[in-house]
Amino acid sequence: MAGTAVAGAALLSGCSEEVKRGWLPQGATVETGMIESLWIWTWISALSVGVLVWGLTIWCIIAYRKKKTDTGYPPQLRYHIPLEILYTVVPIMMVATLFYYTARDESALIDTSAKPDVTINVVGKQWSWDFNYVNADVYESGTQGQLDGKPGVEATLPTLYLPVNKRVEFVLTARDVIHSFWVPAFQEKMDMIPGKVNAFQVTPNREGTYKGKCAELCGAYHSMMLFNVKIVSQAEFDQHMADLRAKGQTGQLSNEDSRMPIEEPAQLKKLEADLSKGSN
Repeated sequence: MAGTAVAGAALLSGCSEEVKRGWLPQGATVETGMIESLWIWTWISALSVGVLVWGLTIWCIIAYRKKKTDTGYPPQLRYHIPLEILYTVVPIMMVATLFYYTARDESALIDTSAKPDVTINVVGKQWSWDFNYVNADVYESGTQGQLDGKPGVEATLPTLYLPVNKRVEFVLTARDVIHSFWVPAFQEKMDMIPGKVNAFQVTPNREGTYKGKCAELCGAYHSMMLFNVKIVSQAEFDQHMADLRAKGQTGQLSNEDSRMPIEEPAQLKKLEADLSKGSN
């Protein structure tokens, strides 16, 4: 198993960046290195067990196959103490090791004891997002994405701005039902539960535009609950805060349940109209 792990590590060292990170999305935060390491070594461990099991299975098939000279049944063994110890102790050690590193990394990822440079209250609602920039005392309110198959939809989605190389704390709340805040480039996500406040911190380290979405089925238009994430320089972030302030979007949006009737997307209206014509 150790040999397989070493061989796997050596193989990864000569592969593409995509393979090295285990086909995870390219990370955009400092914390993604820890996640990728846990992910890859978990797979290497699993493959080591697989190689061992496959090897023993094939060896048994070949070594103990029935020969033409064999008569009757092979010798029957009721137990084999060394083998039983092996397949009891080794899995326990593997599970304990995996549990230790998972618990260690999870504790680090959800630790919010460090003082953040920026605090953002992300509010999930059916079926969009509101962003309260706590430090700047401004907000941005999003509306449901209209996925009509035409280009330009992304420009209409709410956009979350983050300054590069600054520690950001997300304070997650929900107005109506359970949602889940997920930015694939962060390689982590967290549930947003009505009446409960969840939080985690990241340090964005790669400028660019990324996609975000809800990862918890939250109703009819769950698939349209999308947003953009822009990781920008501090100057650009400050300018965006100033732009929101100039628009009069000062203060903080409420976290109270304020569900309002949502206008149905155009494609759904057309479908309902077609169905109505068909029934007539």
